[in-house]
Amino acid sequence: MQQIIEERYPPGEWNLYCAQASDGDNWNDDSPICRDLLVRQIMPAMQYYCYVEITPREHQTLWHEYEAVAEHFADSFAQQQIVDAGDIYPVFRKLFQKRMAT
Repeated sequence: MQQIIEERYPPGEWNLYCAQASDGDNWNDDSPICRDLLVRQIMPAMQYYCYVEITPREHQTLWHEYEAVAEHFADSFAQQQIVDAGDIYPVFRKLFQKRMAT
């Protein structure tokens, strides 16, 4: 993703948005790497990033690492869990709905 951003979508010229959906199943050693990549490289370029975890079980390791991302980027990172893949589009619509100024 970082390579694509650098080569085709410079943040100074583009508003970048990302949506990730996953069952959250990841090698435990990979999840901290994912978190670090998001915090250091991806999120500084993003207008908004959302992560949806599709699982009826307890949250996976990736979810917990992404909670740390949410702490660093509270205004531009969101995450939500759903149980069924059929719920993905309504949840993305909700996460990407226009925010009203308060």
